[in-house]
Amino acid sequence: MAPLTAYQKFIVAVIAFIQFTVVLDFMILSPLGDILMKSMDITPSKFAFVVSSYAFSAGISGILAAGFADRFDRKKLLMFFYTGFIIGTMFCGLANTFESLLAARIFTGLFGGVIASIGMAIITDLFEIQQRGRVMGIKQMSFAASQILGIPVGLYLATRWNWHVAFFMIVAVAIVVGLIMLVKMKPIAEHLKLQSDKSAFDHLIHTAKNKTYQVGFIATAMLSIGGFMLMPFGSAFLVNNVGIPQDQIQWVFLFTGISSIIIMPIIGRLSDRMDKFKIFTVGSVWAIIMVIVYTNIGVTPLWLVTALNMLLFMGIMSRMVPSTILATAIPDMKDRGAFMSINSSLQQMAGGLSAVIAGLIVDQQTKTSPIEHYDILGYVVSFVILICIYFLWKVSEVVKKKEIENSQNQIGKQ
Repeated sequence: MAPLTAYQKFIVAVIAFIQFTVVLDFMILSPLGDILMKSMDITPSKFAFVVSSYAFSAGISGILAAGFADRFDRKKLLMFFYTGFIIGTMFCGLANTFESLLAARIFTGLFGGVIASIGMAIITDLFEIQQRGRVMGIKQMSFAASQILGIPVGLYLATRWNWHVAFFMIVAVAIVVGLIMLVKMKPIAEHLKLQSDKSAFDHLIHTAKNKTYQVGFIATAMLSIGGFMLMPFGSAFLVNNVGIPQDQIQWVFLFTGISSIIIMPIIGRLSDRMDKFKIFTVGSVWAIIMVIVYTNIGVTPLWLVTALNMLLFMGIMSRMVPSTILATAIPDMKDRGAFMSINSSLQQMAGGLSAVIAGLIVDQQTKTSPIEHYDILGYVVSFVILICIYFLWKVSEVVKKKEIENSQNQIGKQ
């Protein structure tokens, strides 16, 4: 395997920390869900709109930004959107009504939703495909870190003071990360030499109409629908169905995050050595088994709930790394920014759609009554995961074909 340079390691660290703050901002709503619904007196369907509003606005901004994504230095683009994300998160912390929180989530999504796609374009520009498994393994550890550090600390602050403080914590961390990026990161503009489209709109249309790219877009959308559907009502399910006290939920996220930190680098290294689609398939089958088990449990001891949650997330995380690597291998360098932006937009909008669907499936009669139909939600998620296996197989075939064509072109040049 090709070793990483010192600067490449720095880039991985910066992108991982950026991803940590963005993921935490998105994920913190789920564990805060029970607190928010009770403190603001909002229904599960309204809370689903709070969650999905971020995703839908992120999807719209990603589409609008796609045409420009390859026409600017990627560092400058990342700084612009990260600054907007920080401002939006501050507004979330200041919100005191359902309407103001909804507006703040929409604003945050307009900026935060584009950040992941810019980060993916940077990784694809600066790292060979044989290095990306390790890079993605570290990058995806930001999900685990948000569970180990961010969510437990955020929940502690929310129960110790109030839920607003959790968002202020994210703002403080993001400001430090942004300043380091501003000072230490070099410009990333090699892709600017390859641009041929006369306008940003042309570039967007050409990228969106590329049939090879469309396979990746569909696969990403399906992955997001299956991946996000359980999240919005996860904490409410644990509190009201499983019998876990609100002040104990942080332990579930803590140990789940620890297990993810262990599994992610392993999956990353395996993805650099083995067939990525096979790894994804194994992770998907495991995820289906655990989703069905988890969504059908009743009142359960904390230790067993934590163990089941750890096993569930091992399956989910094992799907993320290989699928992301395969997606990054699809676009050409000149289209990477636009491809990643469109891909991220579809991911966000699909995630928002999944939250809305989840809100329509589940129900709750009172603030403290059990969440109904969570088991049905688990069966729906399992079915979507099966569909994902088929679409990622198509992506894998596209990547293999492209690798063969690239090898033949190199031999022809020699």
